[in-house]
Amino acid sequence: MIRLRSIVGRALSAAALSFIALGASAQDDIAFHGSVQANALFPQEDEAINTGTYDKKILFNTYADLGLVSKYVDAGLRVEFMKWPLPGYEKDFAGWGVPNIYAKGKWKGLELTAGDFYEQFGSGFILRTYEERNLGIDNSIRGGRLKVNSIRGLRLTLLGGVQRRYWDWFKHSQIYGADAEVYFEDLFAKLGEKDISWMFGGSYVLKHERDKDIMVPGTDYRLNLPKCVDAFDLRSRFNKGRWSVLGEFAWKGQDPSYDNSYTYGHGTAYMLSGSYSMSGMSVLLQAKRSENMSFRSQRDIAGTSAMLNNMPAFAYQHTYALAAMYPYATQAAPGEWAFQGSFAYTFKRKTALGGRYGTKLKVNASYVRGLKHGDIESGLNGSIMGTNGDKTPFFGMGEAYYHDFNVQIEKKLTSSLQMSFLYMNQLYNQTVVEGHGGDVKSNIFVLEGKYKFDDRYTLRAELQYLTTRQDQKDWAYGLVELTVLPYLMFSISDMWNCGDTGTHYYMGGVTGNYKANRLMLSYGRTRAGYNCSGGVCRWVPASHGFQIAYSYNF
Repeated sequence: MIRLRSIVGRALSAAALSFIALGASAQDDIAFHGSVQANALFPQEDEAINTGTYDKKILFNTYADLGLVSKYVDAGLRVEFMKWPLPGYEKDFAGWGVPNIYAKGKWKGLELTAGDFYEQFGSGFILRTYEERNLGIDNSIRGGRLKVNSIRGLRLTLLGGVQRRYWDWFKHSQIYGADAEVYFEDLFAKLGEKDISWMFGGSYVLKHERDKDIMVPGTDYRLNLPKCVDAFDLRSRFNKGRWSVLGEFAWKGQDPSYDNSYTYGHGTAYMLSGSYSMSGMSVLLQAKRSENMSFRSQRDIAGTSAMLNNMPAFAYQHTYALAAMYPYATQAAPGEWAFQGSFAYTFKRKTALGGRYGTKLKVNASYVRGLKHGDIESGLNGSIMGTNGDKTPFFGMGEAYYHDFNVQIEKKLTSSLQMSFLYMNQLYNQTVVEGHGGDVKSNIFVLEGKYKFDDRYTLRAELQYLTTRQDQKDWAYGLVELTVLPYLMFSISDMWNCGDTGTHYYMGGVTGNYKANRLMLSYGRTRAGYNCSGGVCRWVPASHGFQIAYSYNF
């Protein structure tokens, strides 16, 4: 059997030769693009916020991307230098090299990629590979991918490869996948005439993983681990004018892993989402049930690495500091029932509630509960390893994991002054998400004002307050930001734990923009906590020091 990396190597070589030949012709338009991003911290030890000690005087993450686009061939690579990574990045991040390189051929609706790439099937229930630098996630696939867009009404993707993990790849675990979407409005003209679009899609992912010696504790029993794990996804989206409905179902075969205590139950996910939108108003309602849907390249790995899929969190992504203090992380392995609804409405100008400039109202509610525990099959030596795991009733709901109800009002009072107000009520099950602490119940208030002096100067300020009787109790936050167009922005802020420790997390900074360059200099403290995006979270320790962030795009 030919080794996968040999196939990939030959494919990369062939693509590179094709690209060289194309460049030699010097006839096609060729465009170069790229970026540089560098983030550095000069850390200071701070006992008041428990930063710990540092071995290095500077910690930094640096990325440089270079890409080339032409009519028939694209190519690119990324260089990363993280010999001394920023706080919150595991020791395995330390290193440098070229972890991402690819060549892509394009011809008449066909697209063939050799090298490293990112892909998502549907909502990501069975496959989502992506890069999120703030979370330290890069789970790209190194291999080959074929996209077919040349058949009317059909989008087809075929892929295979191995997944990245830090500075290596899971060479003993191969990933293969296929995805197809049919767009009926492209096949039947009458649907388009009636303002109807209808998509039906299906996906398949196969993980082939080498067997490992996983023993039941206290016994001589070795688990019989499946070498192949199948996963399927079916979905349909229907749009009619202002209405849109999406339904999706995913199924995963037996996949005993660290996440599910090496049990053999199947994984499932159901999602139904509906929305309505018109000028000045929008409504979204969605529900999701997932169970045992953690899907990794290597079953004995924990944390955010090795993830093949992503279960989206039905929780509002807050940008205000205190509203984002307790972010929810999707519980994919045990599973959850999740509901979310949002409503947005703009009161028109010159009405009782709209006033002279109009008023924007946004209401969002998120509600997440665990699954109700059923009978658990007894295993060897009291362990559930090797059993089918928990038998949960479909509609049964367990303890509350999270809820968030928030109301936002945006109002322009004068031609120069704009105000925003947010109220949020939150329940955060700290034990489920972080492993300690119990329920944290909080009320959060935010007042933001923005005053535009003229076309150059804008002053923005925030006042926030979080009140709770749990964890570290009450917090207050203030920020003042001055923008001087087109080059500068100055900011100063303080997050104060006024309920328990009395600790201040102050920060001051200046940001400069010139053409494609952006430089930010700041000094202060950063609170320890979870940094989340899309339901995926990473713990970031407290830090204190001088920070530099630079980016350049061309």
